Amino acid sequence: MSNLPFLAKLLERIVQIQLQRHLEVHKLMPLYQSAYRANHSTEKALLKICNDALLAADEGEVTALCMIDLTAAFDTVDYDVLLFKLQQMFVINGVVLAWLRSYLSNRSYRVIYAGHSSGSILIICSVPQGSVLGP
Repeated sequence: MSNLPFLAKLLERIVQIQLQRHLEVHKLMPLYQSAYRANHSTEKALLKICNDALLAADEGEVTALCMIDLTAAFDTVDYDVLLFKLQQMFVINGVVLAWLRSYLSNRSYRVIYAGHSSGSILIICSVPQGSVLGP
């Protein structure tokens, strides 16, 4: 269960919209990325793959497809690496980068079950469950 307050989720949503707009305006998103983009569905991505495979078959070529589930990949990305990539590849700087660094810094995790609480663990990767920015 997520303990993120409503206002935190609202703020995350505003940041997500602005980041998305920045990436689209500056054409920083990979051309064929379908996830987390308006008008880019899974179906369109599959149609593109099928079309490319059929075109290759028409040319007598062989197509190999390797599929990887990356849904939890963000949970393994080190914060410093993520912030570096955001700065270098996606031109995220200044106040925005500082906010993201603050957002990711000094987070901890603990489990409470049946009235008992585990010790807190410092989180060095991942985002809170229920986070808008997780994807």
